[in-house]
Amino acid sequence: MMSKSRKSGTVSRKDAKEQNKRLSLSLRAFAGKLPIFLLLLGLFVISGCRYDMQDQPKMKPYRGTKFFRDGLSSRQPIEGTVPRGFLRSDTAYYTGKKNGASPAASPTPGTAQPGNAQANSYPDAVDTFPFPVTKEIVMRGRERYDIFCSVCHGLTGNGDGMIVRRGFRRAASFNDDRLRQAPVGHFFDAITNGWGAMPSYAEQIPVQDRWAIIAYIRALQASQSNPATASASPSPAASPSPTPGGRE
Repeated sequence: MMSKSRKSGTVSRKDAKEQNKRLSLSLRAFAGKLPIFLLLLGLFVISGCRYDMQDQPKMKPYRGTKFFRDGLSSRQPIEGTVPRGFLRSDTAYYTGKKNGASPAASPTPGTAQPGNAQANSYPDAVDTFPFPVTKEIVMRGRERYDIFCSVCHGLTGNGDGMIVRRGFRRAASFNDDRLRQAPVGHFFDAITNGWGAMPSYAEQIPVQDRWAIIAYIRALQASQSNPATASASPSPAASPSPTPGGRE
């Protein structure tokens, strides 16, 4: 009887070891497949919300819609509001015009005018810079002038830039009396809105850089005002007065 019980105890221990061994192998196999299972589960969850996130309802610019009564997806600003960063409370700084300025009579093209008349040709343009001019501003203006203005007006402002030498219409000379006596606001208006054959540079040149360029133009005019220098160098051909109005 004792031998049989011992044999049965030995067999039960062997069965328990086999079961534990099989269980450990199963757990190892499951642990090896667990990352794959989690990946498949994640893909299933992502695919369930893909439609809402990728094809979510929204308004696209310049595309029609039936949601609004006017059929346009782009909305106009609310009346009486100003977009952030677009407040233009300083009229002189942002337009080069005096506060409350009204449309002024432009000079007649091709008509010579005395000095006082030239100075009064732009009554609405400001005569002074809206901020103190420093050396750094002038140097910034020189950099921007060389990039945007020198190709037409030349490095010295005589209107003999590179494209003029290649046959393009001669640009205005900043050393003509007409532009020497013109207020700084006129130059700002010309850069902003264009003048004659010159297009508007409002998109390419920020407001601060426009004033910096004008400061450098004043420096150029001062550098070219020496009578001895003017007599030693050939006089630039008289540039035709630009047609007023439109884009300067």
